[in-house]
Amino acid sequence: MAGGAAPLSGALLCALLWAAAAGPGGSPAPGAFGRLYRGTVNISAERVYAFAYSSEPGQVDAVRVYVNSSSENLQYPVLFVVRQQKGVLSWQVPLIFRGLYQRTYNYQEVSRTLCPSEPTPETGPSDQIIFVDVASMAPFNIAYELLVTRLENFQLETNKAFNFTASPSQPQYFLYKFPQDVDSVIIKVVSDAVYPCSVVSVQDIVCPVYDLDHNVEFNGVYQSMTKQAAITVQRKDFPGEQFFVVFVIKPEDYACGGSVPSSVHGNVNRTWNLQRTKNLQVTIVPSIKKSVYVQAMFFSFLSFLSFYLGSVVVAFVHYISTDMKLTVPFGSVPITGSGIMTSSHPIAASTPEGSSYGAIDESSSSGGRQLSSPEHRPPAGSDTDSSVEEESDFDTMPEIESDKNVIRTKVFLYLSDLSRKDRRIVSKKYKIYFWNIITIAVFYALPVIQLVITYQTVVNVTGNQDICYYNFLCAHPLGVLSAFNNILSNVGHLLLGFLFLLIVLRRDILHRRAMEMKDVYTLDYGIPKHFGLFYAMGIALMMEGVLSACYHVCPNYSNFQFDTSFMYMIAGLCMLKLYQTRHPDINASAYSAYASFAVVICLAVLGVVFGKNDMWFWVIFSMIHVLASLALSTQIYYMGRFKIDLGIFRRVAMVLYTDCIQQCSRPMYMDRMVLLIVGNLVNWSFAIFGLVYRPRDFASYILGIFICNLLLYLAFYIIMKLRSSEKLLPIPLFCIVATAVVWAAALYFFFQTLSSWEETPAESREKNRPCILLGFFDDHDVWHFLSAAALFFSFLVLLTLDDDLDVVRRDKIPVF
Repeated sequence: MAGGAAPLSGALLCALLWAAAAGPGGSPAPGAFGRLYRGTVNISAERVYAFAYSSEPGQVDAVRVYVNSSSENLQYPVLFVVRQQKGVLSWQVPLIFRGLYQRTYNYQEVSRTLCPSEPTPETGPSDQIIFVDVASMAPFNIAYELLVTRLENFQLETNKAFNFTASPSQPQYFLYKFPQDVDSVIIKVVSDAVYPCSVVSVQDIVCPVYDLDHNVEFNGVYQSMTKQAAITVQRKDFPGEQFFVVFVIKPEDYACGGSVPSSVHGNVNRTWNLQRTKNLQVTIVPSIKKSVYVQAMFFSFLSFLSFYLGSVVVAFVHYISTDMKLTVPFGSVPITGSGIMTSSHPIAASTPEGSSYGAIDESSSSGGRQLSSPEHRPPAGSDTDSSVEEESDFDTMPEIESDKNVIRTKVFLYLSDLSRKDRRIVSKKYKIYFWNIITIAVFYALPVIQLVITYQTVVNVTGNQDICYYNFLCAHPLGVLSAFNNILSNVGHLLLGFLFLLIVLRRDILHRRAMEMKDVYTLDYGIPKHFGLFYAMGIALMMEGVLSACYHVCPNYSNFQFDTSFMYMIAGLCMLKLYQTRHPDINASAYSAYASFAVVICLAVLGVVFGKNDMWFWVIFSMIHVLASLALSTQIYYMGRFKIDLGIFRRVAMVLYTDCIQQCSRPMYMDRMVLLIVGNLVNWSFAIFGLVYRPRDFASYILGIFICNLLLYLAFYIIMKLRSSEKLLPIPLFCIVATAVVWAAALYFFFQTLSSWEETPAESREKNRPCILLGFFDDHDVWHFLSAAALFFSFLVLLTLDDDLDVVRRDKIPVF
């Protein structure tokens, strides 16, 4: 039985083929362009149309085929096959698109542009022919419609807008040829409607052209689009100096931020016609020339080199003014220009043996405080990093008044009380900040650079421009980099960070020379000079430029932490430096400070991964934030003498009972208490805000916490400085004003949002805007320039803020 079925099936197949060959569709029917053909097909009847035309020399002819079928039967679709001289294009009607959850969308109207024939080199016209085969395996008749037209506006022109309509089943693409004097162009596409979601692709002149939703990503460069898209194309990337611009409408909008379709159960299909049409306008404009790149580079470097010139002028004026002062009056006693005072002066008198750097002898009952003598100190110039010198060797004080538990708990503290340790030990302690941040920078930056290079390589190889969130209307490529302008604008952080290091180095050298000469103002007056934290701040500023440039190689949600990590460190180091100014002996060690920064960066990474919607993460983070604020406040209030161990709860309960319940007494350190109360309120507000709103940009949220605490502490410091009748010299006053002005301008440009990785790439491109500076830099680049200058001036504020105290004895400088 089975053996007889096979010959019978073969005979039936032969009969069907013979009937098809003998039927009306057996020989091609001549077709005419622009004429609508209607007919029916079934398993035994197919139709073949032949469309002949002639091409002129050098002319690119494009043909578009429109088909329609009223049948919704997916088991027996109508098959269309178009045969050309060098290719075959086929599709079925209904045309099926698949979306999320395997949802299907069926379109009965389809129109496709055929791959155009290449320009003929002959002097005369050449004949071309196209065959269109219409067939179906249905055992019954299925009606169809066929329309073939020649496109008149297939080639796009420079600086000329072109409007058209597309849909998922009716994609469009056009040809563009580079003019002779243009090396780079920007393809700008706009639409009045956000949806339907669309894709813009740039493909080489190769057949077939990938113009459907499921294959548009197979070739060329592409990006999704809602209302705006822009792609920069360079002549060097296309040997034929021409390319196709392809426009595809997606069957669903979730890729562009639209609503996600619910899962569909069962075999449910929907037939769509032209409900998802989109009106588009494309304009191709020349991009910038190479000379603009050169101008932008000169502008970037010369702008910040002017800061070097200004610093040299200020240093020269300072040198001249200092050199002209041969003597400096102090009361009625002259002091030589070298700063060495005569031994007959009261404050140069010898003090008890063993007194330490900056220490005050309070053993005398005469009421007059005496400074320690330079002759009885260790050699001032011996700043060697000897491993045998330990802090404990210089921290043992037998006198009860010198015990740090007594000194640091006095109601009124002066700088001499908190600068009792040997200068060499304290200086080495702060140098660790500098060496550690260099180590951190190397180990942090190397994998970051490797990762962003991989990101850029993936973008260049796949052509997927949805990976990186550029401002595509102002993204100027150079080499393998897609947005060189965003990288170049970070040069200010590098140059100004290095300049700040030079300024600190100059001060350090002058300070060392004064120490070697035993200048009394250097030894016993003013704020103790320790430059380790300043060096660390300069390195952090340079690394912020490096990592910001790395982030802008391919900005996206995953690597935004690279742009903010050293901003955390900069804010933290500034707060530590501000605290160190009046508390040089009890400031945090480099190891504990960097360990704290590591915890913060770890939390930032966890926030990137879990901070989007996970409530448990925000609860844990808010608890850590509040507890850390309380612990740090306690340490600051008690000058580091409040131990945090298992007995902390008992001590806290005792303090609350005695000071708040048993008798409501006034806080011992009122100024510190006011600062800490305000600071805790600010931090608790941040914690509550994060817990309620759960911002997606967790890295910026943490950075906001750091910056607000830094500004609060700086404002407190300046207010207390003025309250203590201290002055602001012209240079720090200028730096404060410059910092405020430049930060205000920088923040204005920062909030001009040009892209946002909190949204989909297509939604982010709606915020893209053209360049505003030299035709090369956008608003965010100006933010880079101004923020670098603002950070530089901020550092100078911390460096020069207490220069007025250089002639004030340390036992007269209050601690706050």
